[in-house]
Amino acid sequence: MTVMQTTQAAAPGRDLCSGPAPTHPRPDGQDPYTISEVVAFTGLTAHTLRWYERIGLMPHVDRSHTGQRRYTNRDLDWLVFVTKLRLTGMPVADMVRYAALVRQGQSTYEERRELLESTRRDVLTRIDELRDTLAVLDLKIGFYATEGTTR
Repeated sequence: MTVMQTTQAAAPGRDLCSGPAPTHPRPDGQDPYTISEVVAFTGLTAHTLRWYERIGLMPHVDRSHTGQRRYTNRDLDWLVFVTKLRLTGMPVADMVRYAALVRQGQSTYEERRELLESTRRDVLTRIDELRDTLAVLDLKIGFYATEGTTR
């Protein structure tokens, strides 16, 4: 079972939670990507991709007969989602936990939802803090704009 295990309600190869259908560099079936191609597509480093694999965020990356990693469009979709989770500030341990829950299947929907709701609350708190910070910056910018014109 891969991290991107889907449900019957999802389109083939799609995780309902991964967002709108992405545009892939190559169509399904022609999608084995090397690590360097994934680096170019995602902006992640090869070191980060290998680390994700070691810690369980990408535990089932296929390998060629020579042992080279081969990523699929589903792997790219997962990496887009993981990148979004990182942007939320979700701790890596929680991302690894989420990935493990996905691999366990539908029985973990409730726990996944709770984890994402908690992260959402954290993001909303950060947004409020950033709005307050922005207001302070706007006041200071306004002050310096008027002070600069009166001299």
